[in-house]
Amino acid sequence: MSWEDSGKAWGDRAADWAYLFEPYARPANDELFARVGLAPGQRLLDIACGSGFAAHTAAARAARVAGLDASEALIAIARARTPAGDFRVGDMFALPFADATFDVATSFNGIWQGCDAALVEARRVVRPGGMVGLTFWGAPKTLGLMPFFATVFRLSPSDHANATISQGGTGQPGVVEAMFAGAGLEFCERGTVEVVNEWPDLDVAVRALSSAGPSWPAIQAAGEDTFAAALREALGPLVDPVLGLRIVSTFGWATARVPV
Repeated sequence: MSWEDSGKAWGDRAADWAYLFEPYARPANDELFARVGLAPGQRLLDIACGSGFAAHTAAARAARVAGLDASEALIAIARARTPAGDFRVGDMFALPFADATFDVATSFNGIWQGCDAALVEARRVVRPGGMVGLTFWGAPKTLGLMPFFATVFRLSPSDHANATISQGGTGQPGVVEAMFAGAGLEFCERGTVEVVNEWPDLDVAVRALSSAGPSWPAIQAAGEDTFAAALREALGPLVDPVLGLRIVSTFGWATARVPV
């Protein structure tokens, strides 16, 4: 999928993603910003920034923030959330920023195995001694959202399903470390953090999950009604009559330093 097609997939339901889904990652945002030592006044670039939720969180820490995403619709929301930020539409494999512009670069579930060239670009735009941090999905047994991923896999075209499996291996031991090394970065540490999706009922949950980029090829292939019905069936057992849906999943995170 080209970066333009990726932007179309993620931006098709941008407001739903921004308001119904993206805030689930806040614990991962806070954890990774702490691990890279993000400090007031530092220059942060968030790669594949989506609607700018993580960048807005960083701005609340008094960082000077920038972001890049393939979706014009998501970038419009990011600009509204953080007017002082520098948010651009573009390709993470060709970042439109000068060398050594930033103190820190992050990507929250945006740079996966197979996207290693984006890490080379991250290294280029971060100053010597600066930090790079990533998050990625944890082990399958730790993913409360696995019924969603299984539905996407079953209804997607085979090329997208295979790509999803490949990207899902990012968190396996040694993979991120090798990605960092290949980009010329010095691995620092890795760990895990729990994130929580909370929705009041199945209707809202299906609407939120349908807005995620991986859902787009499945919806195009199977049709909106078929995809929604399959999600409702998969998620039905997770509904609590009092809590609605409260789904806990694990992210992995890892950090690296740009050599001095």
